[in-house]
Amino acid sequence: MSFSGGVGMKIEIGKDFPQYFKPLYPEEFDLFSHFEVTAGIPTVLFAITTWKENGQPNVCFHSWSCFHGDKTAFFAVMGNLYQHTHTYTNIQRDKCFCINFLPISYYDKLVETIHHNNIEDDEFTVGNFTLSDAKSIHAPVIQEAFLNIECVLKDIQDLSGSGITSMVIGQVQHISVEEKYARGYEHRYNKDGFMMLIPAPQDLISGAPNQSAIATVKIEKYD
Repeated sequence: MSFSGGVGMKIEIGKDFPQYFKPLYPEEFDLFSHFEVTAGIPTVLFAITTWKENGQPNVCFHSWSCFHGDKTAFFAVMGNLYQHTHTYTNIQRDKCFCINFLPISYYDKLVETIHHNNIEDDEFTVGNFTLSDAKSIHAPVIQEAFLNIECVLKDIQDLSGSGITSMVIGQVQHISVEEKYARGYEHRYNKDGFMMLIPAPQDLISGAPNQSAIATVKIEKYD
């Protein structure tokens, strides 16, 4: 750790692991870069849904992603998808996936799917979700989601080259929006709308860890 002067004092964190950083759990820094907890950047939470090779529906509670494009195409760019997961295998095989946005009231049900994700598990039943078929791709859809985004696989990149995680890019083919969420700001940007992951911001002075947090969106100003 070092300090830089100027208008305000800044903590400087480089690519070498800060030895004074304490992990929240033993394997934290085997899984995540120290830059993640240094920055603590919030990202939206959602469920990726795919079919397993045995025909069971799969749910992956995920974040670390962004959504953008130009007038010719719109993309879902999902970072940090672990290569050992069913989701990664399913996307490689079927070349498609659905992204489902649910409000924070579904958080506990989504976490349940993390704890019951064996190949034989029907993860829609685990989460008590209603299954419907996607409109444009071969993937299951969570009917309770207020926003469903259907994607075909555009590209997969192992950015670090370590064989641990990949960035998966999907090209959007179809979007379904719950009617009561279809009138602009109403419902989408409060406790009934998007939920966000706050990734455990480290105390950069003492090195003490913090828990991750789940947040919702509050509109402060219109642009």
